[in-house]
Amino acid sequence: MEELLARVTTRTGLDAATAQTAIGHILAFLQKEGPASEVGQLLAALPGSETLIAESNAGESGGGGLMGMLGGMMGGGGVMALGQKLMAAGVPMGQMQPLGQELFAFGREKVGEDAMGPIIGSIPGLNQFV
Repeated sequence: MEELLARVTTRTGLDAATAQTAIGHILAFLQKEGPASEVGQLLAALPGSETLIAESNAGESGGGGLMGMLGGMMGGGGVMALGQKLMAAGVPMGQMQPLGQELFAFGREKVGEDAMGPIIGSIPGLNQFV
């Protein structure tokens, strides 16, 4: 996980704590929305990922203010909800794509395209961030 964090902070300019929180949100999202088998392979290849997901899920409160309410009216989730969580965690809009690109490049290095392709392909809108 340290290698991934270092790569994300270098690429995005985010501080380590923000990058760690953002990675946790993305992994939790993939676990919820992606194909279980392939996401399981990815998580198994990223030691510490389950801890980040648990921390991300522990921060869920169901509120979310105006953006959370708008997300709820628009179907309550998907990539848009993930983007809102990332912004709330301190990730600027302009850094979301580099963050996603680095995370997915790292994932491809660890588990290959056979696992990452189905993850990206199964979640509507995700391909714009990778």
